[in-house]
Amino acid sequence: MIKRDPYWWVGAPLAQTVPQPVDTRCDVVIMGAGYTGLSAAITLARAGRSVQVFDRQKPGEGASSRNGGITSGNLRPSFAEMTKRFGEARATAIMAEAKLAREDLYRFLAEENIDCDFKLVGRFAGAAAPGDYDGLAREADLLHKTLGIEAYAVQRGEQRELIGTDYYHGGNVRMDIGGLHPAKFHAEMLRLALAAGAKVHGETAILGTRTERSGYEVATARGTVQAGHVIVGTNGYTDAADRWLRQRLVPVRSRIIATVPLSANLMGELMPTRMMYTETRRLHYYYRPSPDGTRILFGGRDGTIAGDADWPTRHLKTALADIFPELARVELDHSWFGYVAMNRDMVPRIFSRRGLRYAAGYCGSGVVWARWAGRKAALQVLGDQAGQSALDFRPPKFVPLLNGKAWFMPAVVGWMTLQDRLASRKAG
Repeated sequence: MIKRDPYWWVGAPLAQTVPQPVDTRCDVVIMGAGYTGLSAAITLARAGRSVQVFDRQKPGEGASSRNGGITSGNLRPSFAEMTKRFGEARATAIMAEAKLAREDLYRFLAEENIDCDFKLVGRFAGAAAPGDYDGLAREADLLHKTLGIEAYAVQRGEQRELIGTDYYHGGNVRMDIGGLHPAKFHAEMLRLALAAGAKVHGETAILGTRTERSGYEVATARGTVQAGHVIVGTNGYTDAADRWLRQRLVPVRSRIIATVPLSANLMGELMPTRMMYTETRRLHYYYRPSPDGTRILFGGRDGTIAGDADWPTRHLKTALADIFPELARVELDHSWFGYVAMNRDMVPRIFSRRGLRYAAGYCGSGVVWARWAGRKAALQVLGDQAGQSALDFRPPKFVPLLNGKAWFMPAVVGWMTLQDRLASRKAG
């Protein structure tokens, strides 16, 4: 029987926070107790502010304990696309900030002695079609020359040194990306937030926020709070408490499967360097070894918007076997999904509206961006110049007919799957 809970919860079960009274006043209310909210809480509480964090679920029950644990800090648009949309100066600043965000995460892990199985092992990106290789080679060259990142192209004849498959037509490697245990990472952030004096109220929904002369009145399921500031860090789990944001973030299901433990010889053959992995298909997959190196975790877009159907699990297993034929009959231990938040620009955002500060829209790369954006939002509340960010330039654009459920995603996933199939046949 395949378990529907995240594999990560085996090593780091969700924390049961001790119920505390809700203070009727505080300096800052934070919506969401994931990476974003806890990062903001740590920063603010250590600066002497009174902070209350609210989450309608258990802390970390959303994407913060469901993701793949890859520290990519990806930017979906290319540098050329961002230059066209935002101008060269903004595009350059965003790329530079992605590097800073990764480096800051690694600094944070080291300085705070975070126990989350982090390893800076690098990432291989595979060219799913022959024509994709040149783009990956150019990307590696750009990263190396403009940002000083250790990155290089890998020709097809050399890729088996990094990944045991002939599926790809070469690829590239960048050594500034690693992997961690996301649920352990969240548990450590929760520990730090509580130790700093923040109050974290799990299973306590925020019902709405109203602007007042002296700040904000925040209605929660356990009472009303008067706060000087509000930070919203709900990302893909934004609900009707903020209908405005809900019309700008597209919640997309991302699913991950975990194999049963594999032999050391097979793991050494398939993932000889134990890197993180991704590829260039439009409906791309991301995958990695488990932190203990005994199994493969394989993820991609789900394509469903309700329930928990079996076919997305079968689809991922088929895709896994396409890359690694040796795993065609492998058994699975876990299959689960979580929501990532896309926006029309496909770039993470930090912004303000009516005085509320938002950090959202990480487009599936929240391990790096969420902690960074939460800290930036907190620094802005503190009036610290370090809160400035290239991601803070305007709110995400309105998405027509979006009401909190991405009803159009099955059609989008179907179209992208068709495009990948056509590209594959053309390449063959």
